[in-house]
Amino acid sequence: MAYDAALVAEIVNRVMNECKNVTVQDNNLVPVGVSNRHIHLSAEHLEILFGKGYQLTPIKDLSQPGQFACKEQLTIIGPSLRAIEGVRVLGPVRKASQVEISRTDSFTLKVKPPVRESGDIAGSAPITIIGPKGTVNLTEGCIIANRHIHMSEQEGAAFGLKDGDFVTVEANSERRTTFYDVQVRVNKAFSLEMHIDTDDANAAGIGNGFKVKIIK
Repeated sequence: MAYDAALVAEIVNRVMNECKNVTVQDNNLVPVGVSNRHIHLSAEHLEILFGKGYQLTPIKDLSQPGQFACKEQLTIIGPSLRAIEGVRVLGPVRKASQVEISRTDSFTLKVKPPVRESGDIAGSAPITIIGPKGTVNLTEGCIIANRHIHMSEQEGAAFGLKDGDFVTVEANSERRTTFYDVQVRVNKAFSLEMHIDTDDANAAGIGNGFKVKIIK
């Protein structure tokens, strides 16, 4: 019987993928990424805030491919006229500008942002962004990001989940916490990670890299 190297390689890859899927299904563990307040900018608003032709300066890649933290930081102001300075800009640029804050931040700013999926800003709270070269007054765009889990298509299949599903997640920390209504976001470009804001992380006593478990 002739040795078919291509066939052997294909069989090995299949076995390895199946083993990976079994591990995910058996453990149901997901690493956590804690998201602090941050800003996504459109190309138009980037130029208003920093000057014509300005380009973002990446300083660190984030867990999701193509996403990065930038050197640029801005100031945000709400109806209270109390400013929060040093709010990090994340890249790349988007079609529409968006400010993501925590509930605690909203008390300082006196804004009432809805809990939304990132990018869903229609009818959300107004906010003012101040940069070194100009100011942008968003009539909508300030939200509190919902709890969500990024996963690749392969990871989604292993978990038996699809894009748009909602799950319950348990953090078995010193301040044991159960997170309900966690949105699942599946995309071939995503990497497995649950995103929560600083309020949720502090309440549960967890940080970046902590493993939580999908229980439903």
